[in-house]
Amino acid sequence: MENEQPDKDATRQNARKQNWERELLEKLAFNSLEESRKAHRWSRFFKLFTAAYLMVLLLIYLAGHWNEKVLAGKYTALVELNGVIEAEGETNADKVITGLRDAFEDKAAVGVILRANSPGGSPVQSAYIYDEILRLRKKYPDKPLYAVIGDICASGCYYVAAAADRIYASPASLVGSIGVLMDGFGFVDAMKKLGVERRLLTAGENKGILDPFSPTDPKAQRHAQKMLNEIHQQFIDAVKQGRGDALKTNREIFSGLFWTGAKAKELGLVDEFGSAGSVAREVLDAEEIVDYTVHENLLQRLAGRVGMAMGRSVASELRLNGPGLR
Repeated sequence: MENEQPDKDATRQNARKQNWERELLEKLAFNSLEESRKAHRWSRFFKLFTAAYLMVLLLIYLAGHWNEKVLAGKYTALVELNGVIEAEGETNADKVITGLRDAFEDKAAVGVILRANSPGGSPVQSAYIYDEILRLRKKYPDKPLYAVIGDICASGCYYVAAAADRIYASPASLVGSIGVLMDGFGFVDAMKKLGVERRLLTAGENKGILDPFSPTDPKAQRHAQKMLNEIHQQFIDAVKQGRGDALKTNREIFSGLFWTGAKAKELGLVDEFGSAGSVAREVLDAEEIVDYTVHENLLQRLAGRVGMAMGRSVASELRLNGPGLR
C-alpha cells in the first residue's frame, strides 16, 4: 500500500505533463494557423492594391491618349503652353515640342493651335520651341499653326508665339515684354552696418562676378549688360522674322513694355481677337479639338519634384549655379 501512493502521484504528474504538452501544441498549432490566415489576408490585400494601382495608371495613360484613338474625321489639334518656361519645370521645350510634333504628324488634324498662357521664362527653352515651330511649318506647309493667347503671353512666351502663322488674343490679354533681364540684390551696405565681413575665395578672376555681397564692379556690369544686349537682339530678330510686315514701326515694341491685346493688335503684335474655340470653329472649320499636350502622370510629377529638390540642394551647397535669366 505504501508503494501505491507514489505510483498514483507519478501517474498524475505524467498525465498533467501530457495535458500541458498537448495544450502547448494546440496553442502553437492555433497560432500558426492564425498567422497563416493573416498572411493570406495581407497577401490578398496587397494583390488587390497592386491591381488597383496598375488600373489607375492605365486609366491615367488612356485618359491622355484616348482622343487620338477614338476620334475620326477632321479636327483641330491643340497644344498648351502654360506657366513659366524652364528646363526643369512642367513647361519645357521637350514637352511642348513633343506635343507639337504629334499634332503636326496626325493627318486628321487640319491645323494646330498653340494655346499660350505664360509670363515667359528661359530664352534658351523659348528659342528651342520657336525654331521647332518654324521647322514644322516648313515640313507641313498645308497645316497652319495659330497661337491663341489667354491671360498673358509675355517675354519668352511671345518669343514662341512669334513663330506662329497668326496670333489671336483677347482684347484684355497682356502681350509683349520683349526684353531680357538679370536681377538680384546688393547687401554691401547692410553688411557694413551689421559689421559682417565678406570672405570670398575664387579660382578664376571673374568667378565671383555679380556677387551680391561684394561691391559693384563696373567691368562686371559692362560684361553682363553686353550679354543681355546680345540675347535681346536675338529675341528682336526672332520676332521680326516671325511677324514680318505685320509689325508697326514703333521703338517701344522692343523696349520691354507690355500692352493689352487691343493695343497689341494696333502695334502688329497680334493679328485678330479670338479664343481657341472660335479659331477652331471659324478659322480652321474644325470645331472638334483634340488635346496633344504632353501631361505628366502623378508619379512622374512627384518623382520630378523630389529630384529637383535634391538637385537644387546639392547645387546650392557646391555653389556651381550661375545667374538666372528670364
